[in-house]
Amino acid sequence: MISFTPLQTLQNVEFRNLLTGRFFIVLAFRMLATLLGWWVYQLTKDPFSIGLIGLSEVIPAVSCALYAGHVIDMNEKKRLLLICNYAYIFLIGLLLVPAFLDVEMHFTGHQITYYIYGVIFFTGIARAFIGPIVPSMIPKIVKKENLPNAVTLNQATFLISSVCGHAVGGILIGFIGVKWTLVAILALIFLASLFFWQLHKQHSEYKKETVNVVESMREGISYIFKTKEILGALCLDMFAVLFGGAVAMIPVFATDILNSGAEGFGLLNAASDIGSMCIITILSIVPLRKNQGKILLAVVTGFGLCIIGFGLSKLYWLSFMFLVMSGMLDGISVVIRGTIVQLKTPDHIRGRVLSVNSIFIMSSNEMGQFESGVMAKLLGVVRSVVFGGCMTVLVALLVGSTNPKLRKMQY
Repeated sequence: MISFTPLQTLQNVEFRNLLTGRFFIVLAFRMLATLLGWWVYQLTKDPFSIGLIGLSEVIPAVSCALYAGHVIDMNEKKRLLLICNYAYIFLIGLLLVPAFLDVEMHFTGHQITYYIYGVIFFTGIARAFIGPIVPSMIPKIVKKENLPNAVTLNQATFLISSVCGHAVGGILIGFIGVKWTLVAILALIFLASLFFWQLHKQHSEYKKETVNVVESMREGISYIFKTKEILGALCLDMFAVLFGGAVAMIPVFATDILNSGAEGFGLLNAASDIGSMCIITILSIVPLRKNQGKILLAVVTGFGLCIIGFGLSKLYWLSFMFLVMSGMLDGISVVIRGTIVQLKTPDHIRGRVLSVNSIFIMSSNEMGQFESGVMAKLLGVVRSVVFGGCMTVLVALLVGSTNPKLRKMQY
């Protein structure tokens, strides 16, 4: 049995710096996601425009992900992390132009929306690199026996910052507006970089001239397809979140169905992360010790049922609770999936495997956002969310019945 010692892991100063930097940068990203969904919907009043935000980011992110994994494994990781960090500062800074000058320059709502899509396209390229870098650095910072604990703490940090980002983003939009919320986001990303500077360098184990780029990328893909537990967990996550992405339509629910305003929107947007944070806190104290594969399948099924409940609800508090419960179930899924990927992946291909992992994550989240926008256009917002929840349940049943290795997985 692998030991689980949270205090021992947190005593690692470098690990704390990595998590603190990640906290601030994810906080900023979640505030930005909240802001963009609200901003674009207010500009267009069209649910489909929200879906295009995800599509604008996922196309470059997925396109660059395999090459990003190769670059991460072949180069010094701290330097790449800082380059991505400052690239985000520059790109998000470009959003200040329409935010501050829309009145003086007489931009139309659709012109601003297209400009936003263009900026988000380039942030997708940066995301292809920054997404896998942090998890690929963790195994070199903590001892192997503390790796499950480090994965859980990493996810807890992510979720706490997500909760704060969604909630604070909505509150700041309501009190200081879009443009000053963007300024706050930029300040947080810069603050994250100060902690990343404190990390030690992590050099590649390869010599660049001896590695073929295509063969390198193929090696990462091949390893995932040979390891059925990883493949099953990633497919389960991708399709479940792809169809169960109700969060993308929260701006529409908050504005037109629940009438909650910007502040209520921010809290509703944070609800699933609140649930995830609560359950991961519990898992940090009482970890899952057996039957993780079966638990993974069960919680994804429950997640789909919660999404159905959210779609049918017309009461703010009930919608909030359905999202909290969905977050709790998703939090269990995140911990199990993250631990499986880290424990089953050798160090020398970790960047490439985690990049493929990021493709699954980005495909599910951003394509899920696009899918939600398309289905809302075709079926209506409520029907699209209920449909997505039903498809999530179906995916869990199919994966469970076709992947016995995942079903029997324990660590």
